[in-house]
Amino acid sequence: MDGSLKGRVALVTGGASGLGRATALALAEAGAHVAIADIDAAGSEETLSRVSAAGGSAEVVGLDVTDDENRRSVVAGLFDRHGDAFDILVNVAGIDRPGYITDIDLADYRQVQAVNCEGPVFLTSEFMKRVQHLPAERTADVVHVVSLSAITSGSGAIAYNGSKAGFLNATKCIQRELREKAVTQPDGSERPFPCRVQSVIPAAMDTPMMEQWGIPGHLMMPPSAVAEAIRTLLLLHPAAFIPEMQIVPRLEPNFPR
Repeated sequence: MDGSLKGRVALVTGGASGLGRATALALAEAGAHVAIADIDAAGSEETLSRVSAAGGSAEVVGLDVTDDENRRSVVAGLFDRHGDAFDILVNVAGIDRPGYITDIDLADYRQVQAVNCEGPVFLTSEFMKRVQHLPAERTADVVHVVSLSAITSGSGAIAYNGSKAGFLNATKCIQRELREKAVTQPDGSERPFPCRVQSVIPAAMDTPMMEQWGIPGHLMMPPSAVAEAIRTLLLLHPAAFIPEMQIVPRLEPNFPR
């Protein structure tokens, strides 16, 4: 444990597997206490076991990011238990439901939009309502995991690509709003809003969600590579932020696009 995030509490959605699990491990390794959030209780407990075995600190919270009441209660509960130490939110949770325009299922489409865009946007909203009152010397962090699919087009990927494009643009809107929420001081200087929002735009990772596409493993990144990038964003000097960080496998066949 390097202690660089010591004293901070991080909520990581999608923490039961894949990138969410890797992120929970990376943040715990850096000293954060991690709230592992997912609808998959067994997977979350497995992540908790791995964090504990590595000497980290974590807890499991049941979270369906599409359920507004659940979002509110999880955020409120973490602030009740940890106070202002809860100052990191990493929106990782995502799903994919392939479908072409001639056979796409409406329920699948709506579910992908709910998990990949609506859910994290409103979870961020709940988090922001709490951290907006932090003192000037504090900076809370939100990291949105988007996808290279937000800026590309793919056959059979209408729901996923569309949801990620919407999430990316929503993230840009939030970033603009936070800039406008800076407070002008009596001496004319500005104090930033006490939370920053950064985004990671990864290409293919070797996670369970990618199994349906049959991409050879050597063409994908390990999720730990992206988790390390997320940790790097959280450790960035508080005077700066990275609006978008693209991270791509070195053997990605279609990059640059």
